[in-house]
Formats: sequence, structure tokens, C-alpha cells
Amino acid sequence: MKNSILIALPLLACIILSPVSKADIAQGSTNHAIKMSSFNLSSQKWKNRVLLVFAPSIDNHTYQQQMQLLQEHNSGFADRDLVLVQVLATDESYANRQPIDESSAAKLRDRFGVDKGNFRVILVGKDGGVKRSDATPVQATAIFKEIDAMPMRQQEMQKRGRK
Repeated sequence: MKNSILIALPLLACIILSPVSKADIAQGSTNHAIKMSSFNLSSQKWKNRVLLVFAPSIDNHTYQQQMQLLQEHNSGFADRDLVLVQVLATDESYANRQPIDESSAAKLRDRFGVDKGNFRVILVGKDGGVKRSDATPVQATAIFKEIDAMPMRQQEMQKRGRK
């Protein structure tokens, strides 16, 4: 049973954390059954770290580069309690592949001062503070290195029996 869970968890993380593709959005736009939900950053406090990716649209070249860099490291997201939130100005926005409403996206843009036409990657720690902000695509390994250096993450790794 333990082996089944160990195999299923990374697969589940890949499904949940894989970035949304253009096909996903096109499919979703024709299916009106998809329910938009609100996303409140404060509800993540002390539970999850949040990686916000702001972009004008899914067609934005910089956004596509960023998603490619992240897609290769899905298991690292789950291990670090990291939620991916894609805030897109002209398309639907997503939190872990679940559509979020425009009001939630607008609040995130306002809170972090990111205009609809700009690209930005912002890492928010479990304490709710901004840990890094990048105006260009960033390697997932650089984000993970930053997280792994945080005192709270060090404690998490010790609790899980890792060095």
C-alpha cells in the first residue's frame, strides 16, 4: 500500500500542478460547467507557499517560457507546499489548474502592483511575505533553492527526516 501511495502522489502532483495549456483553456471556454472560484492569498498563509505568475495572456512568449521552466519540476512543488497561481490579463486565471474569478485576479494584480500588460513572477512565503520577485522567467531550481534556504523549510525537511 505504501508503494502505491508513493507512486500515486508524484503522478497526482503532476496532474494538479501542470501548467494550463492553450488546449485546456479552449476546452474550458466551451464547457460552461466549469465553476470559477475565488482565490484569497490570506487563506494560504501558514499552509502553502504561493508562486504567482502574472502575464498579459497565454500567448505571451515570456509566460510560455516560464511555464516550460516550471513544468519540468512538478514534484518539487508538492514537496515544498507550493501553489502555482497564473494571473492572466486577457484569459482566465488559475490556481493549481482551477479557474479563479477575475475579481480574485484583479485583487492579486492590485496587491502586488502588476499591470495587466506586464510579466512578473512573485514567490510568497507561508508567512505571507514576498520572498522574491522577477520580471523575467526564472528557473524552478532557483525558486526551490530560495525556498530550501528558508528557516521554515529547513524545519519541514528535518521533520520529514531529510538533511
